Amino acid sequence: MNDDLFESSDSVRSAHELKYAQRVTFDEPLRLECGSELPEVTVVYETYGQLNDRRDNAVFVCHAISGDSHVARHDESDDPGWWDIAVGPGKVIDTDRYFVICANSLGGCRGTTGPDSINPKTGRPYDMDFPKISIGDIVEVQQRLVDYLGISRLLAVIGGSLGGLMTLDWTARFPDRMAGAVVIAASARLTSQALAFDIVARNAITNDPRFYGGQYYDKEQGPVVGLAIARMLGHITYLSRESMVRKFDADRYTGRNIDTPFETAFSVGSYLAHQGDKFVERFDANSYLSLSWAMDTFNLGNTQRELVDRLRGTMCRWLFLSFTSDWLFPPFQSQELVEATLRCDKRLSYCNVQSDCGHDAFLLENELDSYGGMIRAFLQNVEKDVLIEYEEAETTVVEDNESSQETPPDAPRGHFLVEGRRIDYDEIVKLIPLRTKVLDLGCGTGELMQRLKNRRLRRVMGIELDETSVLESLRKGLDVVQADLNAGLKAFEDKQFDFVVLSKTLQTVLDVDLILAEMLRVGIRGIVSFPNLGYHRYRKMLAEQGLAPQLDDTSTRKWHNTEDVRFLTIDDFRDYCTEKGYRIHQTVALDTEQGVSVTYAPNLNANVAIVVISTK
Repeated sequence: MNDDLFESSDSVRSAHELKYAQRVTFDEPLRLECGSELPEVTVVYETYGQLNDRRDNAVFVCHAISGDSHVARHDESDDPGWWDIAVGPGKVIDTDRYFVICANSLGGCRGTTGPDSINPKTGRPYDMDFPKISIGDIVEVQQRLVDYLGISRLLAVIGGSLGGLMTLDWTARFPDRMAGAVVIAASARLTSQALAFDIVARNAITNDPRFYGGQYYDKEQGPVVGLAIARMLGHITYLSRESMVRKFDADRYTGRNIDTPFETAFSVGSYLAHQGDKFVERFDANSYLSLSWAMDTFNLGNTQRELVDRLRGTMCRWLFLSFTSDWLFPPFQSQELVEATLRCDKRLSYCNVQSDCGHDAFLLENELDSYGGMIRAFLQNVEKDVLIEYEEAETTVVEDNESSQETPPDAPRGHFLVEGRRIDYDEIVKLIPLRTKVLDLGCGTGELMQRLKNRRLRRVMGIELDETSVLESLRKGLDVVQADLNAGLKAFEDKQFDFVVLSKTLQTVLDVDLILAEMLRVGIRGIVSFPNLGYHRYRKMLAEQGLAPQLDDTSTRKWHNTEDVRFLTIDDFRDYCTEKGYRIHQTVALDTEQGVSVTYAPNLNANVAIVVISTK
């Protein structure tokens, strides 16, 4: 029997009093996007850590639909918060380093003005007289709170799910008010499928006989059945097929004997009944109607063009995160946002984190090392950006002094490496002028990008498929987008970069024609490096030993497990460029085993080639 059947992202939440909550009331009226007006607004919020002297280390965390201001515990005697795994001393969002703010959203039910608040005009709860609010209205109130706290610019705004929509609205509405934005499992608008679940949930609430038209606050019992069913529907969308199989299939016919009016014959039914019953203890049905409506009516743009128009004016550095098994906010929706932001030529990183936990993944520990590591690295990168701005050191040049670093005496000598140093990278760096924009395709863990970043370039960005490499690149302070090169570079505009680099990757791509054509569409020039199979030692291995050449002496990959799908020579590539009409500007041939450039018979004597090409 599964002893953890009832465990969920809701497990740590309760209706207990929020001991460290603070409260502020803004007396000036709030004009809402629907045209109505709230005469005053009260906000309940909590803060963690200390605001520094420059007041530039504040991180605003936006909560999901059932969240509140209690993002984390304040001390050991405090109740756990809804994101305790990520927020706290030394954690992903480090409260020893950052001043963290989390506010209960407008329309909520944990102290901020919402349907259960007293309407100052009537002296009674607003109930159904509470006007329909938007994500923009919620963000407007959050901005008032930030002003009240004396913060002119946030280090970052972070949010997942509904909180991700708030984060998006922050960037579009107040583009100069944050240095960074982390958008997790969110979208420009909900899919019709996600919208359908919310519609059924609202119908379950409003058709509960105890809803009383929303005026149930003075009744003995409100629409607890409808609200519980709404939460059950929500939990179905938060899980994934894989997580349901893992959680329920082993004892699917073994229900739990719990005190509930709902069906419990199956284990999944017991789980949903428990989650629904637990939810009504701490949440208000009218607030659920209000916040779900705000989520469902959010629309940053119906088309890519509209998204680009909305995001063009944003000024922050971005991190987008999605999860592979999330079907409430599917990864393609995050990728739409990424594409629009790329077209706006903004600084951003993106990863579709491998997870079988569904939409709930960002609230669970399962993949915390990956997505949490990316958030931690991103915040540190933005923090460095802000420090550079503060010191007015944008024009400082950091010399590329890697060659002075000590190299272990037993460092391998082989393909691309000379005493542990990639000399092909040295040559590529020399080929790229200062003050240019560079895109590195298949950037790996970012070694080449890091060298380029240390020069006076306008921008350096990478594309990489491997999730671990994306994380390592972020830790190096780089901007990298997870994407499959074999799908092309459709997210980028024509001639968006001065140079597009394809280093030690050409032999691994499936469609050479597509990749090179896309390189030269997106970049003014392309730089391609590849192992040269015409090298004399490789010829000898095949001709005299009858063995497939192993192009990298330092690698364990052989013919049966290599990522390489094609093998070419310098002459092959030259002929290809002639056939395609590509202009070769420069060819650098290297013998990396000897650590020298090759000028005589490069097709025979060089094992690595670097070629600069463009369209004629």
